[in-house]
Amino acid sequence: MKNVHSPFFMFNPKSYFHGKKLYDLAEYADHLAETYDIDIFVTVPFTEIKAVADLTQHIIVTAQHMDDVKPGKGMGTVLPESVYQAGARACVLNHAEHPIHYSVLEKTIVRAKELGIFTIACASSYDEAKAIAMLGPETILCEPTELIGTGTVSSGKYIKETIGAIKNINHDIYVMQGAGISTHADITRNLQLGSDANGATSGITEANEPFEALKKMVDATAKVY
Repeated sequence: MKNVHSPFFMFNPKSYFHGKKLYDLAEYADHLAETYDIDIFVTVPFTEIKAVADLTQHIIVTAQHMDDVKPGKGMGTVLPESVYQAGARACVLNHAEHPIHYSVLEKTIVRAKELGIFTIACASSYDEAKAIAMLGPETILCEPTELIGTGTVSSGKYIKETIGAIKNINHDIYVMQGAGISTHADITRNLQLGSDANGATSGITEANEPFEALKKMVDATAKVY
């Protein structure tokens, strides 16, 4: 995994896009990553990891989850080695749509570190963010579950307090803010409040012009960078 520099951006299309539409946006994100010279993470469904990795050179292809299993038994699980071999160099863990127990999160972060997979662990509350910081993921994505997909961004108080709590435990952890980000102005605001990165889903996937929305968010990130 290459060194990641802040501020960076994560486009998380979840299951909104697949096939050609996903590939086209991933290739465009790849172009933006090269043009702006910033790190862009693009999460993709497991079945699309290899295709997106083969099409791109500059984005960080990101698995939407993985399990803490090792080669051997594990029917229906997501093996970290397979994720890495397919081309992913990062993974999202404990997302609100795929939560995992704290002890499982701990073991999965260890497995990721063994393979050099960059971890983005999700936290909803202030207390959860502090607890996850103790596990040492590379990034913690702070997003109140109730705001995801609403178009309402986190309060300035929440952003500052989660950043402060995490940095007090481990200053090397990047803090990403998500939930409700729908415009490039949201990106600028969050970065000015101290966020190391931002992530967006519906602000891009549901936009009238997804490519333009993606470009504006990346441009806002690059201007702060």
